[in-house]
Parts: sequence; structure tokens; C-alpha cells
Amino acid sequence: MITLPGIAIQNKIYESSNSLVYRGIRDDGVGVVVKMLKLDYPSPQEITRYRQEYKIIRSLNLEGVVKAYNQQDYQRTLVIILEDFGGESLEKWMHKRPNIFCPMPLSTFLGLAIAVCDILG
Repeated sequence: MITLPGIAIQNKIYESSNSLVYRGIRDDGVGVVVKMLKLDYPSPQEITRYRQEYKIIRSLNLEGVVKAYNQQDYQRTLVIILEDFGGESLEKWMHKRPNIFCPMPLSTFLGLAIAVCDILG
């Protein structure tokens, strides 16, 4: 688990081949998501991509798009501090329902798909 000043990390909520994502709480009580590069020694290209990701998220001031609060160095990598909107990874959500052919009711899926399309539009 990582240690960041001013943030109490609660748990890991996602892991990919490139990133680790944690849920935490800032000292002021605000919930945050901490996303970091997984490798201890990321390449310069990976660092550049993460910096660009932060800049893009930070520039998007749209309803439905997570807010980027901060980016900071952590040991030999970077972390991005994001708004915690209480979401759950779709993969984790689906694994809670392994015996159901359709893991999401059609009405829920369509509502989510329409909202995503509106945001992307």
C-alpha cells in the first residue's frame, strides 16, 4: 500500500497491467481516488503519457467527467489524485454476478450507455 501525505489510503479498487487505483480520504474529509503507474521504474514515455492524461482530465470541466485535483511525484513514479464519485469498476461489478447471463438489466445498461454517449458528445 502507498503512503501519501494528507491522504489516508483505504483500499485498492483496481489494478491493470499499467496502473494501480486506490480509494482514500484527504485530511479535509474529501474522498479521493489515487491512480498511479504500476511499475517502480516507469519509462519516460509512460511518465509523459501520465502527465498528458492529467492535463486532459484537468481541462475537461463537464458534468459526468471525474475531476482531477492534483498530480504529484511518488518515489520514482507519478500519482494522479482524482475526485471519488463512489464508482465501482465494471469488471468488479460483473464478477459479483457470475451466474447471470446478462450482468446488467437492459434498462440500466441503456441509461448508462446514453449518459456516456452524451458526455462523449
